[in-house]
Amino acid sequence: MEFSRARPRRQRCSPLAEVYPFPIQFYEQPPIENVSLQDFENFAVERLKLLKCIETLGVSYIRASEAYNKKLEAEFRKLRFPYRVSSEEKLDEYEIRRKDHISHFILRLAYCQSEDLRRWFIQQELEVFRFRFNELHNKQLEFLKHNKLEYQAIETKEKEDVKMKLAASGGHGSVKIDEWLFYKVPFTDALELVRVRKVFVKNGFAYIPHPEIVIIVLNEFRQRLSKSLAIASRSLPVVQSDERLQPLLNHLSHAYVGQNYSIQKNVGKISLEQIDSLAVKSYPPCMRQLHKTIRDNHHLRHGGRMQYGLFLKGIGLTLEQALQFWKSEFIRGKVEPDKFDKLYAYNIRHSFGKEGKRTDYTPFSCMKIILSNPPSQGDYHGCPFRHSDLELLKQKLQTYKIPPAGIAQILDLVKGMHYQLACQKYFELTHNIDEVGFSLTHPNQYFNESQKLLNSSRDIKRESSQPDNSQWNQGSQATRGASTSASKPTSQVSSSDMDGLEELLSEGYV
Repeated sequence: MEFSRARPRRQRCSPLAEVYPFPIQFYEQPPIENVSLQDFENFAVERLKLLKCIETLGVSYIRASEAYNKKLEAEFRKLRFPYRVSSEEKLDEYEIRRKDHISHFILRLAYCQSEDLRRWFIQQELEVFRFRFNELHNKQLEFLKHNKLEYQAIETKEKEDVKMKLAASGGHGSVKIDEWLFYKVPFTDALELVRVRKVFVKNGFAYIPHPEIVIIVLNEFRQRLSKSLAIASRSLPVVQSDERLQPLLNHLSHAYVGQNYSIQKNVGKISLEQIDSLAVKSYPPCMRQLHKTIRDNHHLRHGGRMQYGLFLKGIGLTLEQALQFWKSEFIRGKVEPDKFDKLYAYNIRHSFGKEGKRTDYTPFSCMKIILSNPPSQGDYHGCPFRHSDLELLKQKLQTYKIPPAGIAQILDLVKGMHYQLACQKYFELTHNIDEVGFSLTHPNQYFNESQKLLNSSRDIKRESSQPDNSQWNQGSQATRGASTSASKPTSQVSSSDMDGLEELLSEGYV
């Protein structure tokens, strides 16, 4: 009996291998192939799920931590998106990279429509890029060379001259300094590292160790993506004329923020007399700060009026209540009633959609407050965790009766630029709970969750004092829970509309 030696099976090479040599790319060239409407929709929805997951993880875990990376890797696997170079490239791996390429450009069309949408899309795509780049490991330099991004490492002599300063600035040992390559780049390309004092800066150049090169590459990716979104927005009229694509793109663009709190569920249920106590019990620090300022100074500049006014609208104040609240405060601040009616009342009615374009404006999300319109001297809007000096923030937390251990935890999160996590920790400390049980993305969400928690505590006390009515109370509580969980789809205000409101509020009325 003769046995023939089986020939080794040769791995067929996919024609996509040259197009997608890495599981990561800069998305320089759009796909030029035909895509079915079914694939168009499926690819886009799956990528949106990935980006939404990244947003949720970012406010639940410390970014780049082991727990964060583990959860994110599981999502990449579950939704079948590429994230690392495998030892044996398979045919379906290239199909996954193709899906990644196509889905990115579909969401570009959906998320180039306004400034808020572009900001959110860039933020999540940066995290996708960061995770994938770190997963390249020893292929990083090869990827950079493929994309014509070759950074020149400093010479050994120069490294020796500044070795002590390199070690001191980054907190690295001398052994690591000897092992690592260091790149000298303009410090403006590494502001994130300069801000947290992790690199040595000399004569306008930052010395970047190789493990931190991802920051420089991310900056390049951000610039390219931002420019591409601006170009894509100019071609929107052509895309929107396609009756097949327009409804889908609009649906995708409205899905990114969840509830936007433009529809008031508690209209007229909150009285002006309750606001002071609600500010202490249920306001996030950004709104608590604005409320204290308007009560103390009887005036807010236009940035504060926009941020706080829309928040009040979102928690249920009617237009009449809003006019009464702002007018009473401004009159105490020596503003004549006629002057208020002439200069400020129109703007308040405008924000409620009763003037101008009749646009119903949406309360600001955490991301918008953190990333746009930073406060200048004399302003009180913004995010205290993002925009306050650490010492001033510490003093403010002390006045809020936060225990020293809790203040230390919050400040550690702020130093790591985890501002929403810091706000969640503040919620836990002020409500005496171990975990919030939700991912905080909006000041009005903070208020609603606080009220839900405080009201449920009162219901429990009421039930314990009235045992005969416990069954009825449970039923009413379940009904109330069901009604609060229902949400209606809402439309997103365009950036141009919001710009119009900002112009109205800033035309000399400071």
